[in-house]
Amino acid sequence: MRLSSRALCGAARAAWRESFSLDGRDVARWFPGHMAKGLKKMQSSLKLVDCVIEVHDARISFAGRNPLFQETLGIKPHLLVLNKMDLADLKEQQKIIQHLEGEGLKNIIFTNCIKDENIKQVIPVVTELVGSSYRYHRGENVEFCIMVIGVPNVGKSSLINSLRRQHLRKGKATRVGSEPGITRAVMSRIQVCERPLMFLLDTPGVLAPRIESVETGLKLALCGTVLDHLVGEETLADYLLYTLNRHQLFGYVKHYDLGEACDDVESVLKRVAVRLGKTQKVKVLTGTGDVNVVQPSYPAAARDFLRTFRSGLLGPVMLDRDTLQSSPRADLYQAFSPRDA
Repeated sequence: MRLSSRALCGAARAAWRESFSLDGRDVARWFPGHMAKGLKKMQSSLKLVDCVIEVHDARISFAGRNPLFQETLGIKPHLLVLNKMDLADLKEQQKIIQHLEGEGLKNIIFTNCIKDENIKQVIPVVTELVGSSYRYHRGENVEFCIMVIGVPNVGKSSLINSLRRQHLRKGKATRVGSEPGITRAVMSRIQVCERPLMFLLDTPGVLAPRIESVETGLKLALCGTVLDHLVGEETLADYLLYTLNRHQLFGYVKHYDLGEACDDVESVLKRVAVRLGKTQKVKVLTGTGDVNVVQPSYPAAARDFLRTFRSGLLGPVMLDRDTLQSSPRADLYQAFSPRDA
């Protein structure tokens, strides 16, 4: 969301940080037992699977996808579903697709499982992928079995429920939530379509044992894929503020009625806390006795800032914009369009 008036003037005067300081920061490994166990169970279930649907967050189209999926499950036909498209800035969607195609991903669909956007594309694409692939010992089986994989909290269960609404007119079959780790076991098959007869396996979200970089971990955490307390809510709020300002997305100024943009997280959280009434009285000992002082609750303000961003109230964002802009394939696509071929 772009602002005019004094908020934009304040933003223009501000010297935004060119980089986010990672000194002394670390993203804890979040690979509990159910993740390792879940990955092994996925591997053992491959013989029953005709196709793999990988679900990922469209706001981080490149960052944080688990490389172990490709290593262990890559022998099966593969569809990448970039979910939560309503929260993502997709003005450069074609560049995103070009970048992913450069990584060997040929089948990509952007979806919004809450509103069932583009969900009707999934079954036909899966049917075509399975039909054009060798099914080994499953060749005589008329039903399709599809495994749904992905890192935590990207909408795997929501995709299954959305497919059921579209093709079976039925309600929820799997539990969904706003925190990672809701699905903790490879479940029994869930029917999502009658013609063709298709079943999906829901699986637990599995992160890579080692996150490739601290900044990738911060992006994952901003999207709710890593539990907030492992990174720190105020650290996440600071990275969010840095990202919004750098991308010139000043919707937070209008949402919280801050007057003007600011790049200092302590100042922003203080004003957010006061605006929301997230304050507490603290007794301070002085030379003349105890004095009650009102202090802002920075953790409460940080939680609200993150929750507001994740709900889309601060506008759509592409957290992997730097990766997209530095992509040589994207530059090549710009320079040589299909018309020039």
